[in-house]
Amino acid sequence: MTVLNLSFAACGFLGIYHLGAVGAFLRHGDKLLGSLGACAGASAGALVAAVMITAPDKLEHCKEFTYRFADSVRRQRFGAVTPGYDFMLTLREGIEEILPSEAHSLAADRLHISLTHSKTGKNHMVSRFASREELIEALLASSFVPVYAGLRPVEFRGQKWIDGGFTDSLPIPPVGRTITVSPFAGLQDVCPVHRGRFNTQLRLANMKIMFSVENIKRLNQALFPPSRGRMQLLCEEGFGDTMRFLKREAWAS
Repeated sequence: MTVLNLSFAACGFLGIYHLGAVGAFLRHGDKLLGSLGACAGASAGALVAAVMITAPDKLEHCKEFTYRFADSVRRQRFGAVTPGYDFMLTLREGIEEILPSEAHSLAADRLHISLTHSKTGKNHMVSRFASREELIEALLASSFVPVYAGLRPVEFRGQKWIDGGFTDSLPIPPVGRTITVSPFAGLQDVCPVHRGRFNTQLRLANMKIMFSVENIKRLNQALFPPSRGRMQLLCEEGFGDTMRFLKREAWAS
């Protein structure tokens, strides 16, 4: 059978949609998971890909962390950019809570993280990690949005990096068929149904999405998280869209 991969799009706090999708894959996607070669992602998508590969048993923990993180950002007067609020420290604490001690070994050649070099603006994919700490640094680098998350790019292997979503928001591993997951209505395998009046497509760093009011709202919610209730609905939507995909492919179990 063909090697199958999963790629999760960069999407900020809409990563909760991805966690809903992961729930469906884990609960009803045995046929797919039996052929799973690798997971890839940028920014929030890379974080979810890391969970899928190294800590699938921590899915509920990840959801709770995401809700708490969003709550803490909403409480700030100016969101994540509020002076004194350390976005990256909060994210690091969450990653350290979730990743197991052997995460870097589990991730070797099975987790592909999209990064953007802060000086050249070129994309780089990394899939091998010398230590758990190096894996954490790669995930933080892939998630760093300048100004929003801080002023200093993240250092990884002696160089400075920023959000991988700027240059490749939906990375594709080199071998096999890749199933793409995105919380934006568009042309991905797993994504919301497009209900807008226009069929105009936008290309955002390798991700094709539809031009619609709903997608514009979601782009805003990626950085400025909606209410906990709305995020729970997004999580359920990710689960439902994934089930629709699994049934379409006759992979649902």
